[in-house]
Amino acid sequence: MPVAIITGASKGLGRALARALAARGWDLVVDARSTGPLQEAARELRGAGGRVVAHVGDVADGGHRAALVAAAAELGGLDLLVNNASALGAEPLVRLAEHPLDGLRRALEVNVVAPLALIQLALPLLRNSTYGSYLSSYEGEAPYIGEAPSGRPGGAIGAYEAHTTCGNSHNSYLSDSTPYAGTGGAVLCLSSDAAVEAYPTWGGYGASKAALDQLSAVLAVEEPGLRVWCVDPGDMRTDLYAAAVPDDDASGRPLPGTVVPALLRLLDRGAPSGRYPAAGAAAPADTGSAR
Repeated sequence: MPVAIITGASKGLGRALARALAARGWDLVVDARSTGPLQEAARELRGAGGRVVAHVGDVADGGHRAALVAAAAELGGLDLLVNNASALGAEPLVRLAEHPLDGLRRALEVNVVAPLALIQLALPLLRNSTYGSYLSSYEGEAPYIGEAPSGRPGGAIGAYEAHTTCGNSHNSYLSDSTPYAGTGGAVLCLSSDAAVEAYPTWGGYGASKAALDQLSAVLAVEEPGLRVWCVDPGDMRTDLYAAAVPDDDASGRPLPGTVVPALLRLLDRGAPSGRYPAAGAAAPADTGSAR
């Protein structure tokens, strides 16, 4: 069975994705900082019949990261690493003039340093994964998980970057000659539209996600045998958003589970490395509507 590590898997999008992978027979290594919610999630995931290893801890802790990768190795390897755990840096969010520097350091540590450190530890397992060799490759139509951008060139392409904000698509295609074999494992990093748009009060968090985007893009070039995806999940009704903007009514926002089909599509289709918006992601209604 394929093996995945999913950080921040006790609730929200992390738990929803873990639930979907467990239903497909994946073995999972999951983590969260809170014991109760993680144990509850692990019980649910084990109900699908697969093996689940749950570690309580903080991804910013090196020993905890090592334990996650060691657990994956004991399960037989690693085919997918999902960097989902995030920190806002300030709760609620504040303008940069008032942003606590310790909070910014925390956001950078959790959202940038920890994912890279986890990737570094996991690389030997990901390189040895054979999961990518079983994925179908695309010929002709781009493996875009939302609507394909208008006017894009036909034919198979290499990796490309695409993001959708406020209803507009912006695409920057890498060279078709860039070798993206993608025969190994995959890295999935959860980004945000705040990484590419200037929303008031989202500066610290957005800066950390922009850094994560760049790390992912460079990793894709340096590790052509892997598939490296950054996904902007769009608006979601999550505890993270509630903590960020507690005065905003999030009742009309989609639940995290609505994003999961787009993530599974990346896996199923073996999409090239790149930055993607989740299918159907809603544009922010105002400057406070980022994640």
